[in-house]
Formats: sequence, C-alpha cells, structure tokens
Amino acid sequence: MTDQLSRLLRIMATLRDPDGGCDWDLAQSFETIAPYTIEEAYEVADAIDRGAMGELREELGDLLLQVVFHARIAEESDLFAFDDVARAISDKMEARHPHIFGDESGTMGETRWEALKAAEREEKGATSAMDGVAGALPALLRAEKLQKRAARTGFDWPDVDGPAEKLAEETAELAEAKSDQEKVEEAGDLLFAAVNLVRAYGIAPEDALRSANRKFERRFRAMEARADGKFADLSIDQQESLWQAVKQEEKP
Repeated sequence: MTDQLSRLLRIMATLRDPDGGCDWDLAQSFETIAPYTIEEAYEVADAIDRGAMGELREELGDLLLQVVFHARIAEESDLFAFDDVARAISDKMEARHPHIFGDESGTMGETRWEALKAAEREEKGATSAMDGVAGALPALLRAEKLQKRAARTGFDWPDVDGPAEKLAEETAELAEAKSDQEKVEEAGDLLFAAVNLVRAYGIAPEDALRSANRKFERRFRAMEARADGKFADLSIDQQESLWQAVKQEEKP
C-alpha cells in the first residue's frame, strides 16, 4: 500500500472518530453519501470528456475518497474494510483475465468478457438475464444494458428496420395518449424504442446523447453571444434565424 493511500485511510479514520472527529463526516451513512459518489463519477467523466487532465487528477481523488468513505463506514459496522474491497476487485480482475493470470489462451473481447461476467452471476444465484443490471444506473444507460442482456438470449431485432418501425409506432401512440399516466408510459416506450434503434446502428446511446448535449449547448451559447445578451427578447423567428446561422457557421 502506498504512503499516500495509507495517509488517506488515516485521514478518514480521524474524520470518523467519535472522539474529536468531524460532525458532518460522523453523521454520514452509505445512503447519504451515495449521491456524492455518483456525482464524483460523473465529474471524472466530464474531465475526461473535456481533456482536462489536471482536473481529472483531482476528480479521481474525489472519487477515491468516496470509496474510502464507504469502506470506513463498513469497517465501523464490522462488515468489511478497505483491504477487503481491494482484495475483492483484485480477485475479480484476475478471474476475468484467465488468458493473463491463468492457463487459458486468446484475447479478451466483449463476448468473452460478458461470458465471464455471466458465469459470475450464475455462481451468485442469478436466475434471469436481467439480474445484475443496477437499478440506480442513469435511465438511458440502463435501457441499453437491459436491451443488450435481452439480445444475448436472442430477443432482438435482426436489423434496423424493426426498431425503426417500433419507434414510429411509439411516436404515434404518444400522440394518441389521453391521460397524463398514458402520456408518461408512452413517452417512456418512445425513449426506450429510440435507445433500441440507436443501438441497432452500433452506437452507444449515452455517447450519442452526450455529444448532442454538447452540440446544443455550444450552439445555444453562440446564439446568446450573437444576440448580445438579449436572446430572450427576440421573436421565435429571430431565434430560429440565429440558430440556422450558427449551424451554418459550424459547417466545414
């Protein structure tokens, strides 16, 4: 264990010490810090996305702190400790790379990786292809994972035509929905179908939407700049004109 990791573990133990520790840190539980853990993971992804390596170093530290925090709470309840966490992931990585740490040959591809994970789930008593898809995942990412799990059992469209037709069907059903509950259900079906269609093209929906978000934000900021702080005062036609101008400016 490195000196700095040992130092971090000591710091967390001090912060959680009932005799002289930090009141805020002592008041936390798995449940209260879970949202911070998710937030820090997204901030890591954001730093990578922006190529901000200095920030990435800091964000990885923040994420590591979350692991240390959870492990400390668990240790105080005699559940497990940080060493157990490190040992578990080390054992898992060695088991999932038998061609490196074992006697098997070959290379590691997605199919082999998923087969090893499926075997692990079976050992843990999984009875459904859906078992192990975390409920706390972002809805878009979870939809993709559920669909991929179903596809491995053969429950999938053979080409893009099927999901494209399904998307059109769900669009029509949303337009025909009457009650608020129907609209919510049909909107969910529409989004789920959109994920399926994008996946059929071999595109990761999360990556595609993140790219679209960045593009929209970039273009919107450019419109605001062109409007010199008065964008909200423009008519919809004037705003649309700015939108088209910004799009045209981006074309190579």
